[in-house]
Amino acid sequence: MLRVNVCLLFVFYLVYTTVGLSSVEGLRREDFPPSFVFGAATSAAQVEGAAKEDGRTPSILDSAFAAIGADPEVACDQYHKYKEDVQLMADTGMEAYKFSISWPRLIPNGRGPVNPKGLQYYNNLINELISHGIQPHITLFHNDLPLALQDEYGGWLSRKIVEDFTAYADVCFREFGDRVLYWSTVNEANMLSIGAYDQGIMAPYRCSPPFGLRNCSGGNSTTEPYIAAHNMMLAHATTVRLYRNKYQNKQRGFVGIIIFTFAVVAESKEDEVAVQRVNDFYLGWFLDPLMFGDYPEIMKKNAGSRLPSFTDDESKLVKGSLDFIGIIYYVDATIKDNPDSLKKQLRDFNADTAATMLSLPILRNSSLEDTSRIEYLQGHIGGVLEALRNGSNTRGYFVWSFMDTLEFFGGNMFGYGLYYVDFDDSNLQRYPKSSAIWYSNFLKGGDITTSLDAVTTDVAKF
Repeated sequence: MLRVNVCLLFVFYLVYTTVGLSSVEGLRREDFPPSFVFGAATSAAQVEGAAKEDGRTPSILDSAFAAIGADPEVACDQYHKYKEDVQLMADTGMEAYKFSISWPRLIPNGRGPVNPKGLQYYNNLINELISHGIQPHITLFHNDLPLALQDEYGGWLSRKIVEDFTAYADVCFREFGDRVLYWSTVNEANMLSIGAYDQGIMAPYRCSPPFGLRNCSGGNSTTEPYIAAHNMMLAHATTVRLYRNKYQNKQRGFVGIIIFTFAVVAESKEDEVAVQRVNDFYLGWFLDPLMFGDYPEIMKKNAGSRLPSFTDDESKLVKGSLDFIGIIYYVDATIKDNPDSLKKQLRDFNADTAATMLSLPILRNSSLEDTSRIEYLQGHIGGVLEALRNGSNTRGYFVWSFMDTLEFFGGNMFGYGLYYVDFDDSNLQRYPKSSAIWYSNFLKGGDITTSLDAVTTDVAKF
């Protein structure tokens, strides 16, 4: 029986968006249901640091960060500063914190013995959050695959990872599930498959000419994104089955997956069919198997034999294997029909969509006075409330990110955090941006349209 209980909405601020505020005037935290949670998110590789400490072994991201001049050994040093950060969350009024487990910190070789110091760290972090009244929400995989598994069998390109990932998840459920109710298996599974195995812009940087956006040392853009996604789907579904059979009756938690989304619009009326096709490829790629047990028909038609197929048993395993869907939103995109791409003998994921996507540029946000971010959050939080009033079962809203992190495409050059991190300071001091003060005011009962002038004045005090 299909059981989709909750939909968690994760909103990430990456671009400037003009949003009208008239519809949200007077809106307060108390207008949301009491069970609705507001929080912020990070990931292990982007904030923890201590990459070589206490038994952690390399992930595929360590060398990737080093290549762009970022130091994974330091990052934001949350490994040592977690108490300070949790106190900051509590002072802000955050109700939940979404973070990921570092697989190579908890199980250094990807499989086998658990690292006791890694286990202790996550127990300490979870307990610290709970002691401050903050719900822990955990992502099992946020891009930091153990290098040992990548070297041994190619990571997500091998069916072997299904067993290893499920065993890793089993450790997490067993050790932390008495205090953690919300589990996400894979972060941005659809975009990871494309970025890492088609475009080659994310670790492990696999692609093939003429499709990759960088010079990759290996890969096959025509097949690997589909293979990696298929194995992610099977790993997710097997993990959900494990949780339901072994833990859910006692722990009463929920397991879901996180999908990258964007608002897509047609460039013209003639392009409206292309919009649906893009949605089928980017969203239906994962959501159709989870809901119906198979890929969208247009994907099977356009990708043909390059798209793996589910056996009957796999289809039954995948169908209904979610308690919630995590939605990540970055940018808007305009879609233009491009049927000529299907005439090419050699195609990749993007060519198979038979559409061209025109996205808004990603902008930096390092200023302490990030008023455009506040306007964005005001409009989108108002939009979530409107959706709730129209019957949506959305249960939470998480901002990316709690603090400035090491970003995959720019290291510490970008500043998407509510809190600024001074990477030039040996203590990595955190400072609130205008958005942090505004968010805190809203979470503590203030009007969502709090004067930006007043917030900016408060920032100047720090």
